[in-house]
Amino acid sequence: MNWDDLRHFSALASAGTLSAAARLLGVEHATVARRIASLEEQLGIPLVDRRGRRWTLTSDGERIAAIADRMESEARAVRRAADGARHDLSGTVTISAPPALAVEILTAPLVDLQRHHPRLTIRIIGEGRTASLDRGEADIAIRLSRPEDGELTITKLGTINFRLFASPGYLAVTDKENWRFIGYDAPLAGVPQQTAIEVFAGGRSFSFYASSLEIQQAAARAGAGIAALPDFMGMSDAGLIPAPPNTPLIHRDIWLAVHSDLRRSAPVRTITQRLREIFGPV
Repeated sequence: MNWDDLRHFSALASAGTLSAAARLLGVEHATVARRIASLEEQLGIPLVDRRGRRWTLTSDGERIAAIADRMESEARAVRRAADGARHDLSGTVTISAPPALAVEILTAPLVDLQRHHPRLTIRIIGEGRTASLDRGEADIAIRLSRPEDGELTITKLGTINFRLFASPGYLAVTDKENWRFIGYDAPLAGVPQQTAIEVFAGGRSFSFYASSLEIQQAAARAGAGIAALPDFMGMSDAGLIPAPPNTPLIHRDIWLAVHSDLRRSAPVRTITQRLREIFGPV
């Protein structure tokens, strides 16, 4: 049996669609389809039902996918064990972090760190979702909610204050009772800062919704209304000022998570130490 074929099938079972599996593996979706067809030929049984626009697993496919997932999990554990034993500062370390935090706080210090360790490659993925460290989607995760699942070593890095910001022009011509607000749309409509700004709005309307803090910041700067932004974005923006009452709307903790198998890896330890220095004492 060709393990590569099984790996592509496992990706389909995990991701749910050919295109998602292809993105996960970094290949064309036609490659995933070809690998799965090859596996079916080797095993002599159909693994997917190709009727309709979405492929679904057959009952045999579901059983084999469960076995393949266990095999892949063990393969990842082997890789983590090897990475965790590395003492040289080389190779690639992947960090998953919220996009705005990655841009404003992480990138410059990590570029400086890499400059001092030229054999080390740092890869930052700016994403709001929780990357799976168990599945090897990242080596280090920085999140605004404490991760709960997986064999993880978790450290609190610090706290971020969110407060209300708007353009000076908007605040100058708009009475407080007529304020309109800027917020998150689905799927992030349930994040704590959105809940907090909805409570503060008290029934006043939202004029603008956006999927990222960067867009909300730009909307507030353009005069769309009041946005709940972290201090590291709002305070440094010359086009924004804090809106009354100029007190934090909400505090959110910043968490660092590393798979426990990697906590002794020299590259991972070096980067996590730098991350602690960036945020300072807790």
